[in-house]
Amino acid sequence: MSNTTLTTVTSIAAAPITVKDEARISSMPIVLTIAGSDSGGGAGIQADIKAISATGCYACSVITAITAQNTLGVSAIFPVPLEYVEKQLDAVFSDLNIVAVKVGMLAESDIIKLVAAKIKQYQPAFLVVDPVMIATSGDLLLQTSAINTLKSELLPLADIITPNLPESAALIGSEVPNNAADMLKMVAGLRQLGATAILLKGGHLEQDESSNDLLIFDEQIHHLTAKRIHTRNTHGTGCTLSSAIASYLAQGHDLLRAVQLGKQYICQAIAHADELVIGKGRGPVNHFFSGHADVR
Repeated sequence: MSNTTLTTVTSIAAAPITVKDEARISSMPIVLTIAGSDSGGGAGIQADIKAISATGCYACSVITAITAQNTLGVSAIFPVPLEYVEKQLDAVFSDLNIVAVKVGMLAESDIIKLVAAKIKQYQPAFLVVDPVMIATSGDLLLQTSAINTLKSELLPLADIITPNLPESAALIGSEVPNNAADMLKMVAGLRQLGATAILLKGGHLEQDESSNDLLIFDEQIHHLTAKRIHTRNTHGTGCTLSSAIASYLAQGHDLLRAVQLGKQYICQAIAHADELVIGKGRGPVNHFFSGHADVR
């Protein structure tokens, strides 16, 4: 430590790493997030890294777009040139033992095609796709022309996709549901997208007392229900949930359990969101709420 009158050097010895520590460190799975950057830190790559870290994995990243964004909205989007997206992908896949991949904002058709090609080339064990199209603020994050590319190239590769109601409607060409019965009418169309499973998120049905999601498999539908938390601080919820699911998959949980744990984690992150005072609009969820490491 130092001050203006006296300079001293304090040496603090690092605690020795135990066998237990070594086992924990060596067993920490690596999760890759491929998404856009949120300059406000509440969503996108920044939220993904926080969620992956908070739920017990090591996070690495590939940035597909730079957004000028805060809690009030998105003011600009700059897609990263394709060459540099490819260089990032090859850099992490060629060196790191990536177990699971979470894909978020891709912005353009060519980026979607590139990401799909790299997933086929490197074949990570798990792929979670959050088909990001519209921000919480209502801003469009995916070019309309790219939706068909997303459907044909990437979604069929996914272990699970996690669309909200407006995104689901855009994917299958339907009206946005107004109630739980309308959500069930979307199941057949969503199954045709080719993903192993779909988590249809019902958070937009704000009139409901509960937040009800459908986890859709080929032959089964699981209803996941949690008490609705009334807060305006929900920026980054979709990014956070999909990243948590990828993290729990990487840790060895089956798909149903990974989704259940992911929902438990995001519900707690939302419940603790008002402990943070970030920005003048819709603030972020609290990724590192007290007890976050206990969601297992």
